[in-house]
Amino acid sequence: MERIIILDFGSQTTQLIGRRLRDLNEYCEIIPYNKFPEDSSRVKGVILSGSPYSVYSATAFQPDLSHIRGRFPILGICYGAQYLVHTSGGRVEAMPNREYGRAQLSKIEESDPLFQGIIPSSQVWMSHGDTITELPENFQVTASTRDVEIAAFRVSDEQTWGVQFHPEVFHSTDGSLLLENFLNICGCKRDWSPASFVETTIKELRRQLGDDKVVLALSGGVDSSVAAVLLNKAIGSRLTCVFVDHGLLRKNEFENVMKDYEHLGLNVVGVNAQERFFKALEGVSDPEQKRKIIGSCFIDVFDESARNIKDVKWLAQGTIYPDVIESLSITGTTIKSHHNVGGLPEKMQLKLCEPLRLLFKDEVRRVGIELGMMRHLIKRQPFPGPGLAVRILGCVTPEKINILQEADDIFINGLRQWNLYDKVWQAGAILLPVQSVGVMGDERSYENAVALRAVSSTDGMTADWVHLPYDFLAKMSNEIINKVKGINRVVYDISSKPPATIEWE
Repeated sequence: MERIIILDFGSQTTQLIGRRLRDLNEYCEIIPYNKFPEDSSRVKGVILSGSPYSVYSATAFQPDLSHIRGRFPILGICYGAQYLVHTSGGRVEAMPNREYGRAQLSKIEESDPLFQGIIPSSQVWMSHGDTITELPENFQVTASTRDVEIAAFRVSDEQTWGVQFHPEVFHSTDGSLLLENFLNICGCKRDWSPASFVETTIKELRRQLGDDKVVLALSGGVDSSVAAVLLNKAIGSRLTCVFVDHGLLRKNEFENVMKDYEHLGLNVVGVNAQERFFKALEGVSDPEQKRKIIGSCFIDVFDESARNIKDVKWLAQGTIYPDVIESLSITGTTIKSHHNVGGLPEKMQLKLCEPLRLLFKDEVRRVGIELGMMRHLIKRQPFPGPGLAVRILGCVTPEKINILQEADDIFINGLRQWNLYDKVWQAGAILLPVQSVGVMGDERSYENAVALRAVSSTDGMTADWVHLPYDFLAKMSNEIINKVKGINRVVYDISSKPPATIEWE
């Protein structure tokens, strides 16, 4: 399959470049700046990302691009553009003031193929403390802003371009068009689609797995569910899915999800391990310790269940592309594991199968739709792996879980009834380690407080709190206080990420 290679120099927006190209139906791969693939027969073009470093810094990433220059069309973005200039004899210098935010193009070389269809006053997003002050002899300015003369350039004797702004960022109004122009320069077919992914992946899974048996850990979430359906279409009954009920799920979630999986025709083994998890969590209040205990218990329970399946050789997981990217530093070394079930491959000595490892989250949903999965499964909001344990601040008990399940159920159902559910990236209730005085039925009460949380996001990397209607919040507060014994106060979390995180623990 043809592809665009994105060389990552450590920019926070590198993933956005990949997302924009996928939105344009072009397959791409994000790899560390110094790991250009040996087999480049299907590479159509190369994009150099931004970076937190200065090109003239001793710690800057400085790969040899001589084997790429002239062979492929190249687009350097921010640091990538400055690096092209710096290594070709031009000059990059620190600016008196860092330029960050919106800017307007004031001049465009309209005949340049990279700027086809882009208007001179187009808004772009700048984020740099250095700027290009002098171009090499064979470089030509193709765009300027009021404050930056060399906002973009091209190399006259090769298909190489550079822009000091970020076309991948939403605030660059013609950014997608610029990237589309680059794909046209590269001669890309742009035939990447959910349908083509499903077709090619099923063929690849059949080739990879042969007649082997596969076990998959289901969580009830989108990623593992889509992975299961793909594998089911590829190998059918040779796939066994295990769904562990650790007692930390939403109200009735275990039963509801099991029904959904039955409808999908999946071979699913449900395991009730609530007592085991509650016993292991008894008296534990530290958030990180709770996560480790839950992860360790899950590995043990899943391992025991998988051992009942004879001759299983593969472990399948719903790992997606952001997990793969974030598991590598730009030097190619692992900095953290994103396997959905950490430790299982080593413990069970199974080969790993990750059919979604090349997809972004929104693409996983599109593939699920292509597979004919039910909308409520595809549109499910993210839910933390440790479940409600990280939405109970302090020790976890069955009583606290019951209280939180009831409050959370009212909140989530309320979002659906008010047609707000699909407008929210993630929502839930958090049980606080706080008791307050209230008046209920003319009597003094001293009970728990619960916080409601709803955020909007595209990928969970950043998030903003959702401005839910006041009358909706008032109704949720009344219903939770009136119907959930043990709660007499409801608050709404208006913190964004950063500085806060989506989950409280």
